[in-house]
Amino acid sequence: MRKRLLYSVLLTALALNLLIGAQIYFKSAQAAEKENIYPQIELFMRVLERVRQDYVDGDKLTYHDLIHGAMRGMLKTLDPYSEFMEPVKYTSMKDDMEGAYGGVGIVIDQREGTLKVAEPMEDSPAFKAGILRGDKIIKIDGKPTDKFSSGDAMKKLRGAPGTDVVLTVTRATLAEPKDFKLTRAAIKMDTVKDLNGHREFSVDQNKIGYLRITQFGEHTGEEFAAAMKKMGNQGVAGLIMDLRNNPGGLLDEAVEVCDTFLPRGQLIVSTEGRSARLKSEEYKARNKDQYPGVKIVILVNGGSASASEIVAGCLQDLNRAFVIGEQSFGKGSVQSILPMPDGSALRLTTAKYYTPSHKVIHEHGITPDSIVAMSPEEEEAMALRRVLGGVDSLDDTLRAKALSAHDVQLERAQDFLKAMNLYNSRIATKKPAQVAAQQ
Repeated sequence: MRKRLLYSVLLTALALNLLIGAQIYFKSAQAAEKENIYPQIELFMRVLERVRQDYVDGDKLTYHDLIHGAMRGMLKTLDPYSEFMEPVKYTSMKDDMEGAYGGVGIVIDQREGTLKVAEPMEDSPAFKAGILRGDKIIKIDGKPTDKFSSGDAMKKLRGAPGTDVVLTVTRATLAEPKDFKLTRAAIKMDTVKDLNGHREFSVDQNKIGYLRITQFGEHTGEEFAAAMKKMGNQGVAGLIMDLRNNPGGLLDEAVEVCDTFLPRGQLIVSTEGRSARLKSEEYKARNKDQYPGVKIVILVNGGSASASEIVAGCLQDLNRAFVIGEQSFGKGSVQSILPMPDGSALRLTTAKYYTPSHKVIHEHGITPDSIVAMSPEEEEAMALRRVLGGVDSLDDTLRAKALSAHDVQLERAQDFLKAMNLYNSRIATKKPAQVAAQQ
């Protein structure tokens, strides 16, 4: 009886095991069949060959052209920041980060088939000529750009220093398209500037200093440290860090800037991705707060993105800085650069950034503590005042535009720091008993 019962239990367990195993097998088989790459490769090859044989201008195509075009299209379907970079564009990107190349100095953004100026780089021919963020490039050397990719445009704009290129742009404040003749130059620029576009970094009578980070390049951290040292030697008590229209750049440089004002071990930013290598990574401060008594205001606007949002979000989260301006862009994703054997590279979104309190930046941006909006006219005036050489280098019309509006965001930051300094000085002069009584 016991043997029969034991056999029955074993047979039942075996049957259940076989049933569960079969279900798992069939589910795995179905999943494998669904994700089987070989039929898709076969389809791709059929399309490739059909295009080569039957396309009306197929004799002008090469396998290189078609496959690179397919890769560009594939990466383009993922998100706005992933892309397949041809060798020329990859080299161009590396030049941008290193801060030296031959060209006119324009960051180009392509949306809905239109080439726009995302930002004219500081001290570049485009910046000096008055090219502004948001300008639409409709022609390059007289050729319409409606069918240009951003890569095509970069090839046209870059070249040997001393050669010329003509851009035709449209702008909301221009009645008609305008031609700008630009002479290419070796673009080598500082990324940290003072209020006058130089590297003097003096503080005013209220001990308030100002610096502007144009982008986070390979040397931003050391430039920032040198600027802070100059202001520190002058007894700086308040700092305005201007990150407006800063499109971002290198994460390590943004971390280094934050590290200046945080205690050792403090979380600055974290990344979370899908792959095991990028599942979770934390960046923490390695030094002590070098300027603990300095009050900080950070200026941001819709052109502040990526690394600049990391800095603003981190120091705001930790109550180390007060943020003034407009909602930032909301580009909080990590792009890994994966070089290919032929000199090309994949720029692939592999993770997202999170502030110390785990707020997501991507598609949300940084909300200022004090929202201060600027009109298009005020933004244009601000850009013109930043032209190398100052407003005196402009013609009468542009000079009038530059002086026509106040930088209300900067003025609000100055007022805030003046108030903080006044409050701190009053507290310092009171007797300890009075302070204790107020608390």
